[in-house]
Amino acid sequence: MLHCQCYGDPQQPALVLLHGFLGSGADWQPLLARLSQTFYCITVDLPGHGQSQHTLQHSPAFTECATLVQQSVLALGIEQFHLLGYSLGGRIALHLAAEYPQHLLSLQLESCHPGLVTEAEREQRASNDQLWQQRLAQLSMSDFLALWYQQAVFADLSEQQRQTLIAQRAQQDPASLLAMYAGTSLALQQPLWQLPSQLTCAVHYYYGTRDAKFTALAQRWQQQAPELRLHAIDAVGHNCHKGNPVAFLAQLQPALNDFAEKMNDA
Repeated sequence: MLHCQCYGDPQQPALVLLHGFLGSGADWQPLLARLSQTFYCITVDLPGHGQSQHTLQHSPAFTECATLVQQSVLALGIEQFHLLGYSLGGRIALHLAAEYPQHLLSLQLESCHPGLVTEAEREQRASNDQLWQQRLAQLSMSDFLALWYQQAVFADLSEQQRQTLIAQRAQQDPASLLAMYAGTSLALQQPLWQLPSQLTCAVHYYYGTRDAKFTALAQRWQQQAPELRLHAIDAVGHNCHKGNPVAFLAQLQPALNDFAEKMNDA
């Protein structure tokens, strides 16, 4: 089982939260005081992250990750839940929704990719990911993290924020992270652009207006799957919930509560 932390009243609707690459369930702390008032919040440490010691056995590993999350939540006695995933966690959430749709009350996605479409895109991404895998295998964690957080997607971070993240995450195990990174490469992910149209639950997507790449991706995705409900978080980049927790909650909570109100009406 993966390491989970629970917050709030287990009689409330459950909300499972999946962090991004290099993070942990603790990344959701800025949201939990508010969310746990109306939801039973379950933060999950993905394989190789935080306090989850599990090392992935397969590649591609999307189904393995989704099954591990699902089994870990079921072990807590939770059969239906809202699911919120950020970046890598969002991609795992997509696969969990595809594999276990009957367990979802809603799907909430933050800054995640539904999958590359062309072979050329996949080849380019595979080449890029192999470079990062080499760096993760050869460099110290601090040196790897220093390079990682210089990527364009993290351009909105200040130097102090970068150094804080490096200090927080430098103690992780490179071998376990490498297995996770290699097994969940975007180059290996099958396109899931049509999934929002196939699910019976609501699907919401959150992106930062300073993240040009994912702003364009979100709008393109909605054109292909009109059921996808978009939420733009102003003045933040890739990590909306960290960049502006108040603004993120202002859009997330109504999306979650809308389902709860419908359930009460029923």
